[in-house]
Amino acid sequence: MRRSKGPLRHFPRALNRPAQMALLGAIRKVIAEAPLYTPTMPRSGKPMSVRMTNAGPLGWVTDKERGYRYQAMHPETGKPWPPIPPMLLDLWTECAGYPQPPEACLINYYAGAAKMGLHQDRDEQDFDAPVLSVSLGDTGIFRVGGTARKSPTQSYELRSGDVFVLGGTDRLAYHGIDRVLPGTSDLLEEGGRFNLTLRRVTKPD
Repeated sequence: MRRSKGPLRHFPRALNRPAQMALLGAIRKVIAEAPLYTPTMPRSGKPMSVRMTNAGPLGWVTDKERGYRYQAMHPETGKPWPPIPPMLLDLWTECAGYPQPPEACLINYYAGAAKMGLHQDRDEQDFDAPVLSVSLGDTGIFRVGGTARKSPTQSYELRSGDVFVLGGTDRLAYHGIDRVLPGTSDLLEEGGRFNLTLRRVTKPD
């Protein structure tokens, strides 16, 4: 894989079809142990349109009562999150440009009209570490702007196997998924799209 330069980096088709299938199998094993669930927004309790789960020592969750946070347990099963699949740890080593391993892998599943509004990833303690995402399944229209909500934005088509990194001055860029294009991939039998987001949460000692 060839590195691209700059804080915002897009690696189109970083994973070939066999690698995508292998990673999908690993993600399905995570989901079998830590099932997808529907998170809710802080204060309002409105359900999000994506379903999610996590892998790693910490997982990102949200609910009406306690809001956005990281915790070590699945909110519905009460069990620890499964380990991050080794393939994803290898991708982090190759693409993140950060010496410490990720501590969380957020798994978002987009089906139907599911989307994700513009937001910043700022629940972590360590903003020096980038945020790395991997796309599996249908193409997602990814929109990214600057560090102010009203900054101009640009859109990318994130196809199955693509890797995208937000780091450096773009680490706190606003970003989101406007929509998913149904039928653009046959990787997932059920259709839809998995987005796998690797994050470092705590500052290294």
